[in-house]
Amino acid sequence: MNTLSNIWSHPKTSATGLLIATVTIATVLSQQGVNLGHAGTGTVVTLVSAIATALLGLLAKDPGQLQTSAASSSNATTKLGAWALIALLLQLPFISGCSGTTVAQDIVNWTPALQSAVATVDSTAALLAPMDAPIFAAATIGFDTASNLLVIQAKAYLASPSASVLAQIQTQIVTFQQQVNASLLQAAKIADPASQKHALSAVQAVATVVTAMLALIESVSAKAAVAQMAAESVIKLAEIQPFLDQSQAAQLVAAHYAEPLPLARIQVEQAQQNQLLAGF
Repeated sequence: MNTLSNIWSHPKTSATGLLIATVTIATVLSQQGVNLGHAGTGTVVTLVSAIATALLGLLAKDPGQLQTSAASSSNATTKLGAWALIALLLQLPFISGCSGTTVAQDIVNWTPALQSAVATVDSTAALLAPMDAPIFAAATIGFDTASNLLVIQAKAYLASPSASVLAQIQTQIVTFQQQVNASLLQAAKIADPASQKHALSAVQAVATVVTAMLALIESVSAKAAVAQMAAESVIKLAEIQPFLDQSQAAQLVAAHYAEPLPLARIQVEQAQQNQLLAGF
C-alpha cells in the first residue's frame, strides 16, 4: 500500500524512474542483439528507447511554476541528477550505433565538420611563428587526402553498407587517427606559446571528429575487427591525452548533436575511456 501511495504522491519521480528503467532495459537488449522486430529503418527496441528518452527530456524541463528558493535549489539538484542518469544510461549518439544504416548516416553527418576542421588546419600555418609554420605544415600534410578518402568511404557505406566497405573504413579511420595523433605530438613540441596554442587547437578539432567517427565505426564492428584496429594503433590515446582540451571537444560535440554541454562532456569522456579500454 505504501508503494502505491508513494507513486500517487510523487508521480513525476515515479514516471522518471519508470522511463530510466525502460531506457536501461532497451540498452541492454540492444547490446545483446535483441531488437523485437523492425520499426521503419530502426528496431522496436531503439524506437522505445528513443521515445522514453524524449519523455525524460520533457520531464527535465522547468514547468515555470512559482517555487521557493529552497524548492528551486532542490529542483535544480533533481534535474542535474536526471541528466547524469540519462547521460550514463542512454545509448549515446556516437558511442553506440542503432544499426549499420544509422551509424553510416551519423558518420556522413560528421563529414562537414571534418572538412571544416581540416580547412582550419590548412590555414593555421599562416598564424604561426615563421620557424614553426614549416614544422606544422609537414606534420599535417596528409590531412586533406586522408579526410577526403574517409568521406568518400563513409558515403559509399551509407549508400550500400557492406563488410568490404566497412573494412576499408576501419583501415582508413585508424590510419587517419595515427596521423592526427602524430600531429598532436609534433604540435606539442612547438616552443612559441602562441603558436603552440593555435596548432594544438586546430589539430584537436580534427581529432575530436576522428574520435567520434572511430567510436561510431567501433559500434558496428566485430570484436575481432576492433582488436585488429587497436593493434594497428601505434600512437595510443594515453600519449596524446595531456594535449587534448576536453572543453573544446565537448563544445564541438554539443554543437553537432544540438545537445546540452554537460551531456556532451560525459559523451567525450566515455568515448575516450572506451577507446582506452579497447587498446587505442
